[in-house]
Amino acid sequence: MTKFFIYPVFFVCITITTKAQKKTIDQKVDSVLRLMTLDEKIGQMNQYNGPWAATGPLTGNDDIVTQIKQGKVGSMLNVTGVARTKELQQLAMQTRLKIPLLFGQDIIHGHRTIFPIPLGEAASWDLKAIELSARIAATEASAAGVHWTFAPMVDIGRDPRWGRVMEGAGEDPYLGSAIATARVKGFQGKGFGNIDALMACAKHFAAYGAAVGGRDYNSVDMSLRQLHEVYLPPFKAALDAGAATFMNSFNDLNGIPATGNSYLQRDILKGQWKFKGFVVSDWGSVGEMINHGFSKDNKEAAMQAANAGSDMDMESRSYLPHLAQLIKEGKVKMVVIDDAVKRILKKKFEMGLFDDPFKFSDEAREKAQWNNTTHLEVSKDMAKKSIVLLKNEKQILPLSKQTKKIALIGPLVKSIKDHLGFWSYDWDDDTARIPSLYDAIQTKLGGNSNLLYSKGCNIIDTSKAGFAEAVATAQQSDIVIMYVGEHRAMSGEAKSKSNIQLPGVQEELIKAIHATGKPVVVIIGAGRPLIFNWTANNVPAIVYSWWLGTKGAEAIADVLFADYNPSGKLPMTFPRTEGQIPVYYNYYKTGRPAANDSDVNYVSAYIDLPNSPQYVFGYGLSYTSFNYSEIELSKTSLKGNQTLTASVTVSNTGNYDGEEVVQLYLRDMVASVVRPVKELKGFQKIKLSKGERRKVSFTITPEELKFYNTDLKYSWEAGDFQVMIGGSSTDVKTGKVSWVK
Repeated sequence: MTKFFIYPVFFVCITITTKAQKKTIDQKVDSVLRLMTLDEKIGQMNQYNGPWAATGPLTGNDDIVTQIKQGKVGSMLNVTGVARTKELQQLAMQTRLKIPLLFGQDIIHGHRTIFPIPLGEAASWDLKAIELSARIAATEASAAGVHWTFAPMVDIGRDPRWGRVMEGAGEDPYLGSAIATARVKGFQGKGFGNIDALMACAKHFAAYGAAVGGRDYNSVDMSLRQLHEVYLPPFKAALDAGAATFMNSFNDLNGIPATGNSYLQRDILKGQWKFKGFVVSDWGSVGEMINHGFSKDNKEAAMQAANAGSDMDMESRSYLPHLAQLIKEGKVKMVVIDDAVKRILKKKFEMGLFDDPFKFSDEAREKAQWNNTTHLEVSKDMAKKSIVLLKNEKQILPLSKQTKKIALIGPLVKSIKDHLGFWSYDWDDDTARIPSLYDAIQTKLGGNSNLLYSKGCNIIDTSKAGFAEAVATAQQSDIVIMYVGEHRAMSGEAKSKSNIQLPGVQEELIKAIHATGKPVVVIIGAGRPLIFNWTANNVPAIVYSWWLGTKGAEAIADVLFADYNPSGKLPMTFPRTEGQIPVYYNYYKTGRPAANDSDVNYVSAYIDLPNSPQYVFGYGLSYTSFNYSEIELSKTSLKGNQTLTASVTVSNTGNYDGEEVVQLYLRDMVASVVRPVKELKGFQKIKLSKGERRKVSFTITPEELKFYNTDLKYSWEAGDFQVMIGGSSTDVKTGKVSWVK
């Protein structure tokens, strides 16, 4: 790597800071802005990818070194590590005004310590654990010189064909909003200026998760009411939690690309919501408006994006060559440029980079965070909480540590890097430091059990050459553990799939092993809900493990052998087949609703498939059992701003201590617009010892009854309401109240 001489320039920064000590940050920003030329301002709006890695299509590596020294670059992405960030920051210190660079990176679910994929974390329904996960990711990444993470992704995802569901919190706006808040707080910690704080970035604004056909980068077409009611709430929650930045999305929304969409960026985000941070485009999305047919060339794209409120151009190289000319032509006003630059500079001041451009460039701190054992233990705890037990007939699970012969069969049993999932770092020592499931079980059981192994098949090809050996291995065992699913790169950005069945011949392998008559436990590792109907209907025990990160295999072993009682609940509905998609719990009731899955006569139903999904939102089993009492309501008739308390008593009636996610749903029975059959409005995760009972209460006010009417007015209407509390979206106790204004 080329080394650069550090010029003696710091006296300029020190002088400016000393004179401005009593100034507010806004005043400091204005002071710098007055010194800037138009070219320097436009440079702050320009972001380039580093020369070492890419998370999008490469657009050519211009002479970045020269451009940084000329003040033509405001930010870099995909540059991590103290040595690299320091090297480029030294170049920025050679510019006329010595404005520091911002370094951004996709810190999606960990840096050195990898946590479960975000969809997996969402299955924990544990907000404190999710916040701590983001806090640790920020601590490690900031120690590596990173200032800014392109997370959290808060897109609502109702279509598992869309590969990026792995990056979000699932299908529900209430749960998604709560998790967005937790992750923003975790990333940003005690606030900017602290050396372990990362600037968060709420993405992708907006409605990217509703891409037509579940196909990444595709169009989105929806009513404004659905936009405001379902897709915008997690973004508003992220903003309210203090998210420093927003990223716009690749999709168009009702014909207008999000990058050039003034309604989203000017009217809602910077107008109604009064967002004070800055907006960055997604990779190349400014220039891609040409492909949309919305812009005729990069110059017009630059004009449309800047005027619409996109403050920083990520890698489309449209702003730098064209904005100055657009200013001269009067097609972009100087106030637009100044507003964007002020927003960017303000974050650099808040991060303390003007005071010390190298405050995040501490080799000792980076080294200290490299293998933080506390972080690894927290990662393991998060992984355990993310696992969902889908089926456990005859209490096959948990397994005894005294089992003599255990067969481990499947293409993922000895896999290592698949545990990391998509959007994760590959480190050179991963193979040595990350155990496979085989390794984790062997370590847990020591010499108590004889482990037998057969791969059986690969993940994606159709060869059954390994079946016979796998069957023979199973026949020698007392119990079979099968580990199947996706490769880590089968779910993520640009990983949309029309077929989300269990890939290759894996389900046929499961059938062959099941036919031996041996007890079978199937573990499914994946980044999205998959379809595995035969397995769901026939195999007695099923564990959904997602991708759990550095400590994933150990977490699975802990669950299998009762060192942890699984408590995860599904954040997305699992369909029976692709023909049901999109499928989600909070749908609108129709004029001809089906009474049940067998009701198909002139009602809204399939004649070849039940309406119900394979697994519902909020579902997940435990090794123990929980009993819910009937709902107690403090009142059945309310008026105005009165408060309703709804309570249930939850009892642990099984033989294990366990955790349960108690879920509150509401339904507005009659309204001026059709309302969903139920909506999540609260949840509490509680821990009960075996035999313990606890009263769980929820407070309900008119705020929980509000919705967007046809005029996009957010309010509530008098009427009758159902109150539902239970352990999933379908397993609930129900009460009724009337509420008048």
